[in-house]
Amino acid sequence: MANRGPSYGLSREVQEKIDQKYSQELEARLVDWIMAQCGDGLERPEPGKQNFQSWLMDGTILCRLINSLYPRGMEPIKKIPESKMAFKQMEKISQFLEAAEAYGVVRGDIFQTVDLWEGKDMAAVQRTLMALGSEALTKDDGHYHGNKDWFHRKSKGQRREFSEDQLRQGRALIGMQMGSNRGASQAGMTGYGTPRQIMRYDSPRRNGDRSPS
Repeated sequence: MANRGPSYGLSREVQEKIDQKYSQELEARLVDWIMAQCGDGLERPEPGKQNFQSWLMDGTILCRLINSLYPRGMEPIKKIPESKMAFKQMEKISQFLEAAEAYGVVRGDIFQTVDLWEGKDMAAVQRTLMALGSEALTKDDGHYHGNKDWFHRKSKGQRREFSEDQLRQGRALIGMQMGSNRGASQAGMTGYGTPRQIMRYDSPRRNGDRSPS
């Protein structure tokens, strides 16, 4: 775990509130999913927030996770180097976050790199992974592995299909509506980009007096 140093005063209170949002139940579910999704070669971490952070913080498992949601040869992260260097690990986390957003996770559900690498907000990490799992389940493209009850399936917007006759009738209706407005007067309307003439209340023209004062 990265050494963040002690927390004092308000920062400690804020951190405690963040920690309260972390769910042990979600942790277990996410570990199960990642193990199922990534296949062999992963060692299950011991329960606990710090162990969960240590398991993910070098970025390797996250990169493998997002790659597993794509067909072979179309993975978004081509190389996943093993490295002990901090900037390399943070770089892999950033690559995962970019790939997760490209996959469909909304930006508001994306955690910050330091949330994981420094352990600042592991609840945000859980939120991103839950959103990713929900997106994968909803896509239903054959690349999701695991229990389908682990995540919420997002509702898909209903796309309406119109026949050629319906489209023709719609165009005719619009044409009739446009025709009914042809006699409308535009007197008094100001053209776009044309400055308006503003008269003062004490202006002679406003009071009907056109003679010079």
